Amino acid sequence: MRLSALSLARWQFGVVTIFHFFFVPVTIGLGFMTAIMQTLAWRREDETWDRLSRFFGRLFLVSMAVGVVTGIVLEFQFGLNWSSYSIFVGNVFGAPLAIEGLLAFFLESTFIGLWVFGRDRLPPGLHLATIWLTTAGTILSAFFILAANAWMQHPVGYKVVHGQAVLTNFWAVLSNPTLWASFTHTVLGALATGAAMVLGVSIWRVHRESGGVGSAGVEPLSEEPAGDEREGFRRAAMLTAVVMLVSVVLTAVTGDLQARLMDSQQPMKMAAAEALYNTTKGASFSILTIGNLHGSPVYQIRVPHLLSLIADLDWNGQVQGINQLQKAESEKYGRGSYVPVIWLTYWSFRAMAGAGVLMILLALWAVWLGRRKRQFANRWLKRAALGGIALPFVANTAGWIFTEIGRQPWIVYGLMKTGSGVSNVPAADVAGTLITFVVVYLALGTVSAWLMARAATRDLFAVEQAPEDVATAGLVY
Repeated sequence: MRLSALSLARWQFGVVTIFHFFFVPVTIGLGFMTAIMQTLAWRREDETWDRLSRFFGRLFLVSMAVGVVTGIVLEFQFGLNWSSYSIFVGNVFGAPLAIEGLLAFFLESTFIGLWVFGRDRLPPGLHLATIWLTTAGTILSAFFILAANAWMQHPVGYKVVHGQAVLTNFWAVLSNPTLWASFTHTVLGALATGAAMVLGVSIWRVHRESGGVGSAGVEPLSEEPAGDEREGFRRAAMLTAVVMLVSVVLTAVTGDLQARLMDSQQPMKMAAAEALYNTTKGASFSILTIGNLHGSPVYQIRVPHLLSLIADLDWNGQVQGINQLQKAESEKYGRGSYVPVIWLTYWSFRAMAGAGVLMILLALWAVWLGRRKRQFANRWLKRAALGGIALPFVANTAGWIFTEIGRQPWIVYGLMKTGSGVSNVPAADVAGTLITFVVVYLALGTVSAWLMARAATRDLFAVEQAPEDVATAGLVY
């Protein structure tokens, strides 16, 4: 099968974006966790918390370095393969993307340098401020990027002049309800991502420092000094288990708010998420479907009325079906298919939600065991925590796929179709750059995973007084 330039351009954008989005939530989450640990060290004058902030700060630096590099490459995609789209949205996107570059990125880059090189040169309180400002920069960066994406999902504050969208109200863009729903959902998900990574590493280190577990799966009790490595990682695990539980629950709450916005702004995405073909009152929600999604499944697990509750908090609320929405949109926008890829929309939504549920269960388990006498002593918890590091990556990736695929065929909802936004570039050229990106990103991903794994095995109390050996990129050990 020969792929068109459009299909290859979509694949390339998907590969570049997903890889970049592996590191964005990790960077935000690890930055936040590092800042909390350093704050505890500063307030309590506690050497263990200080060492933990240095330890996890190394993971933060690696993630941030790769995230910055891949983010720059992502922005070049607009001119490389999506020039028609860039021409259409350039007047709108110029403001938020310029602010992101001039304010958020410079805030991050300035204060991350001060944090790395100023540990023994700045007063402790001022040095603490640099990591909080760096974290604030990463969150601001996410806000302005999401402002642009939210406009694609729900265009506001514009008018179309000579075939281009022209910004008429910048504050409407910044107050877009879609932006605030997606921003809170994304940032809370990022905190959960960072917490899951710290939890997995910490519990693994608790077990490693204990020298293994007994045949019953419970490590032997022993009395250790408060400053040893095992006690340090126990502290980190307990802190992050609580942060993870709170952030995942709040992520689910904000996701529920997003669902109601989606039902009013993009009803086709809501229908596709359930593979609901005909308008239904009191619509049920399928937890699992085996077989055909087009109305004749082999087996389903369904929850009565749940989809109506998700859509508008009404037990017997009406949810529009794919067939009726296709007819309505054809009449409004012209002939063509306005139905996204059903199987991908359906399963990406369930992958996102399922990973979130597993994260809540893992966090609850860790908090419960952490409050008992034998903290984190269960070897099954160790395995679950290590596996749990992957859960937020599954949720983040599936959530992005659902958000973008469910909007198709629109690249800007109701204004521009994806097929109209592509550059006039030969398919062979797009294929060449796609292959190059895949090869380079596989290598970059391997190196960054190796660096993080190596950083996670370092001795907690052997970390140097100043992290200058990692430079500003955090890539030299």
